[in-house]
Formats: sequence, C-alpha cells, structure tokens
Amino acid sequence: MPEPPTPELIIRIRKIVVVLEETLEEAGRPVSPPTRRAAALAVIENPFAGRYVEDLSPLYAVGEELGRLLTERAVAALGIEGTAVQSYGKAAAVGEDGELEHAAAILHPKLGAPVRAALGRGAALIPSSKKRGGPGVPFDIPLGHKDAAFVRSHFDGMEVHIADAPRAREIVVAVALTDSGRPLPRVGGLQAHEAKGEDGLR
Repeated sequence: MPEPPTPELIIRIRKIVVVLEETLEEAGRPVSPPTRRAAALAVIENPFAGRYVEDLSPLYAVGEELGRLLTERAVAALGIEGTAVQSYGKAAAVGEDGELEHAAAILHPKLGAPVRAALGRGAALIPSSKKRGGPGVPFDIPLGHKDAAFVRSHFDGMEVHIADAPRAREIVVAVALTDSGRPLPRVGGLQAHEAKGEDGLR
C-alpha cells in the first residue's frame, strides 16, 4: 500500500519585518543614484523544535509560501519592478530548540522558485546562510547577482536582526534584494551590463 501523504503544515507567522537600507555617501563621496538593499523577514513557529523528525518535507511548502510573501514585501520596499532587481539572497536564524536542518528545509527545496518568478529571472544560485541563536542574534544574508554569479560588484551581504526573535521554538526567515551592487565598486571583473545570464555564472 502507498504511504499516506505527509500532512501540510499551517504556517504560523508571529511577525514580519521589512528593512530598507539606502546608501547616499561612501568614503566621503556621493553615491548617485543611491544603492538600495531591502530585506523582508518573517518570524515563524518551528513545528519541529525540540524533537528529531526524519521527514522534513512539510517545511518545503512553508519555504515556498515564504519565498512568495517575502519577495513581494522586499520588492515593494525597493519601490521598483521585480524585473529591475539586480541581486538576491536568503537566510534563516533558528532558535535554540531547532536544527540548522530545519532552516535548510525551508530555504532550499522550494523557496527559490517564487523568488525567481517574482523577479522575472534568476539564473544564478541564490546565496544562503543559516545560523542558530537567540533573540536579537545578528545574521548575514549573502547577496549575489541574480543572473551572473561572476559579477564582482554584487558580491555583498546585509546584516539583519530582530530584537525579540528567534525565540527557542522559532525561525526567522529572510529574503534580501537590491537594485544595484555595492556603492562605488572598483575591483574589476565582469560588469553587470556585460552579463549574459545564460548559465548563472556569466
């Protein structure tokens, strides 16, 4: 007999936070137009906290829904069309009763598809990071060009935190997007306007 389908999880979101960072000056020089990075974060209950669960596939659908929701919020914060987004990244911070594998189950199998759909493209892998910590723990969302990973000007990261999360049985899930690369980039390499975006690298 076939195994019964895995029951779907009802995602419980305690809080959504959106952060917009705009750099107008770097090293005493104006940045024009300003570089803008936006991150959208969701604080969710971890249904598997405190116990070992072999089948983490119910978290895949959670990641898919959060990918859609958080990308919409981050694009709106940037105030541009999704197709104008230049780089992206994702990350999660797991509370002390959770596992890094819980974050992996949310971030990897299905979260990326709705992100790419909202942006119109996304040939490159979405950079990611995971961390365990308590409320207020800072964590970095790595960033890279959405279509060409070799574009050096877009190697970047955005540090985020939420003062009261993650609690022990929570996970903070984050998606970050930019409308540009680093302010005043000058380390050479493939330029964004040169990228073909066919293989996710160049």
